[in-house]
This record gives sequence, C-alpha cells and structure tokens, in this order.
Amino acid sequence: MTPAPQALTTPRLRECPDCGQVQTVPAMPPAARAVCLRCDAVLRHTRQDPLRLPLALNLAALVLFGLSAGMTLMSVSTAGRDRIASLFTGPAGLEQQGLWELSAVVLFTTVAAPLGRVGCMALVLAGLRLPHPPRALRTIYGWVEHLRPWSMVEIYLLGVFVAYVRLKAIVHIDLGTALYALAALMVTMIAADVALDEQAVWEAMDQRAPHPNRRRAGALGRRLWRMGCDTCGAVSRAAEGTLCPRCGFGLRHRKPDSVARTWALSLAAVLLYIPANTYPVLTVIQFGAGEPSTILGGVQELLEAGMWPLAALVFFASIAVPVMKLVGLAILLISTQRGAIGHLRDRTFLYRIVDAIGRWSMIDIFMGSILVALVQFGAIVTINPGVGAIAFAAVVILTMLAARSFDPRLMWDRAAGAHA
Repeated sequence: MTPAPQALTTPRLRECPDCGQVQTVPAMPPAARAVCLRCDAVLRHTRQDPLRLPLALNLAALVLFGLSAGMTLMSVSTAGRDRIASLFTGPAGLEQQGLWELSAVVLFTTVAAPLGRVGCMALVLAGLRLPHPPRALRTIYGWVEHLRPWSMVEIYLLGVFVAYVRLKAIVHIDLGTALYALAALMVTMIAADVALDEQAVWEAMDQRAPHPNRRRAGALGRRLWRMGCDTCGAVSRAAEGTLCPRCGFGLRHRKPDSVARTWALSLAAVLLYIPANTYPVLTVIQFGAGEPSTILGGVQELLEAGMWPLAALVFFASIAVPVMKLVGLAILLISTQRGAIGHLRDRTFLYRIVDAIGRWSMIDIFMGSILVALVQFGAIVTINPGVGAIAFAAVVILTMLAARSFDPRLMWDRAAGAHA
C-alpha cells in the first residue's frame, strides 16, 4: 500500500559519519531505513510515531528512575547483622574507602548521565509541544547524543547480577523493589531509543523553534568545505570552526588531530592495563583471613565455584574486550597512516564494533562498587576495594575516549589520496 504523501519525509543531504560520503537521503515513509551507498552505515531510520511515543517513554523512564533512586536495591544479612544498598550506596562506599575518583565515575555513569539524557530528551520533546518552543531546545537536544555512551544502566544491571551471584556464597541476600524498577527503566530507555527518529526531532525544531545562528556559515578568505554537522547532521558549505546554521554547534570537516589524539589515548590505556591486571581490585576478608584478588583472580574464583558461564562473562568483558579494543584501534590507526586502500568496509565495521563494546568492561567496576557497599561486617566478612580498580576504570574510559577521537572518514580520505 502506498503511503499518503504527507507521511513522507523531506529529501535531505546527509554526510555519512563513517565514510564522509555526501548523498541525498530521499523522501521516506514511516518505518523505512536509508543506508550509505558506500559503507552501509544507517543514515536515517524513520518511525511511525517519532515524537509522541518517545515523549511518553521518556516520562515513564523519569518516574522509574525516581523509584530506582529512592528505594532499596538489595539487602544482605549475616550473623544477625543487616545492610541495605541503594543506587547511591556504591559510590558512597567507594568514597568512604578513599577512592573518590572511582566513586565519581560510578555516580556519573549510573545516575548523572542516564538521568541527564532522559531528562533532556523529555524536556525537548515536551518543549516541542508548546505554542512557542524555546530557543534553548536545540542546545539541550545537541547534548543528548553526547551523553548516550556514558549512560550505563544496562551494564550496571549486569554488574548487579554478577554481584548477586558472588554474594550468595557468603551472605544471605534479598532483592529490593529498586532492582525491578531499574530493570523496567532499562527496558523503557531502550524502547525510547528504538522509537526515536533523531532527524524528525530536528525537523520539528526547523518548523517550530527559532534558529540559534542565522549568520552565514562561511568566512571570507577561509577555505569552505561541504560538511555535515556532527551534532544535527545538517550539511553546510562552511569554513572550519564556524557555527552550524541549524543547531549552533561548531562545524568540523574532520575531527581535529584525530590520529595523534587516538594514539595518545590508546598508549595511555596500554600502560594502565598492566597495573589494572596486576594490582588487586578487591580484597575479601572473612574471619580475619583473606587475600587480594585481581580481575583474573576473580575469574578463577568463579571457575573454582563452578560458575563457568559467569566466569566467561567476566573474562570476556574485563580481559578480552579491552585487549580487542586496543588491538582494533591499532589496526585502524596503522592502516589509516599507511593510506591502505583495501578492506575499507571491513575496517569501518571494525570501528563500529570498537566504538560499541568498550563500555561493557564497566561490569567489573559496578560489581565491585556493590560488593564494597554491602559487605562491611567487621571481623565476620568485609570486602575492600583495591587500587587496581582505579587503573581498570581509567583503561575503560581512555579506550572509550580513544574510539570517540578516531575519525573513520580519514580511512576513506587517505585511501582515496593513495589511489589517486
């Protein structure tokens, strides 16, 4: 059945964020997908209800976040003593142990970033329903995408599951209402992301919200590029560093110093990977006896306890993923510097994998924060964090920043230059 003409989107120029090819995205009906002709990146995925359904889901997510933050996540007991944990207990416990850096990371990724992303998204979608949407909506919406990789509710839940399995062996444990609210929050946030058409939001702003920057995007005497905005996707012919006429964020033909910055961040992660795996991340003291445990030691403990699926999960997330990500970044950097012309699609696909998997290594950090917060029973049993956890968290963050610093379009640029 042919859709009604009013159901079609407007044809627009888009620059592929992965290969740099500028192409026209044609008029599309709802529930259609447009992919790059050169590298198969998704340029747009239209939805049936791109504004109202995401608004309802984000408002529901805010309610669920309030329930998750205000209720009990877990409670443990042993020898007549009880302790309870909430969403804030882990960061508070790490801060009390003197690991304020780790506390800040856990608090940001499990509370600040998810709440900021959901709150900003709800504010933007609700603001578009006002008779005169405020100008600030464009800036607020521009920051939503920047918070996306640092919002780790689903990874935190996996860390809770790993902690639950490990705690069952040493204490009695009960699950709280907040855990179920957190699971519902995760599902709701995923559903909101699936229902959202980012370009539909920008198009709604084009129609209803005032533009922040009506000045000419070019600059006299400076080279003009036809480039897509990293924030809103609009294609402009402009000078490097000028403001996007659609969203007001800075325009860049390519990410500045991409190769050098990615090398620096990757090498720093390699150096920190050594203490992250040699220094203890946790120390379990039971009846006055115990010894420090590294990440690999934790995997061995799970294997000895017969929990091989969980051991495989922790090994993959905490040992294999950082190594795979660093090796992948090295392949991308070396091939880019050499101007290699082969396997461009494969290398672009490798970049997408590298960019997506690194955040899952935070499972071990989240698990540790829960264990440290819950198991503090004096001489009976106590779990203390180790400095290896700080190094490991730094490895995860540095590899994420390295992947975000790398510009995959350079692979196609330099291959084209070598071929010419």
